[in-house]
Amino acid sequence: MTLANSDPSGSTSPSLLDRVLLRDADAWDRFAALYTPLVYSWARRGGLQESDAADVVQDVFRSVFTKIGDFQKDGQRSHFRGWLWAITRNRVRLFFRQRGPQAQAMGGSDAAILLAQIPEQWQRDEEPSTDTDRQSLVRRALGMVKGDFSAVTWQAFWRLTVEGHAAADIGADIGQSASAVRQAKYRVLCRLREELS
Repeated sequence: MTLANSDPSGSTSPSLLDRVLLRDADAWDRFAALYTPLVYSWARRGGLQESDAADVVQDVFRSVFTKIGDFQKDGQRSHFRGWLWAITRNRVRLFFRQRGPQAQAMGGSDAAILLAQIPEQWQRDEEPSTDTDRQSLVRRALGMVKGDFSAVTWQAFWRLTVEGHAAADIGADIGQSASAVRQAKYRVLCRLREELS
């Protein structure tokens, strides 16, 4: 029941952000798969049309690629999503400044009201993520890390954490101790935290 990518010394693999910083192509693909839907949803909720939101997403990821070294994890645990939100907010503001009065509304008086509200929304420093955004992010990350574990470890984690079964019952079903089931949960959650940095 060990991580597939753990090294013999017992240290865990570098976090996703550390690997992105090192320009690891595989890490970048994982990063994009994990965060693209979140950035896209921010842009769409900010009033951008689908194609404009997609363009902003590309601009955001171009900025992340060039500025990932500027993101600092301090003793207070800097929040990456907050940093990503700041980049997104700046790219959307730039989009509206460049488009100016030519920005195309989605139609009707509701669209005009929405356009009038956009500057205020993009003034907020805190990310506008909803519970649904966070749940989707965790679901995508779980899908990415699932392959790092044996089927037994994953089953123990899933049944204990998601389905809420008792550790002793799960252990009896899979031939493990209750302690091993709890350890499986711990390993998966540690790997999930690492993936989400």
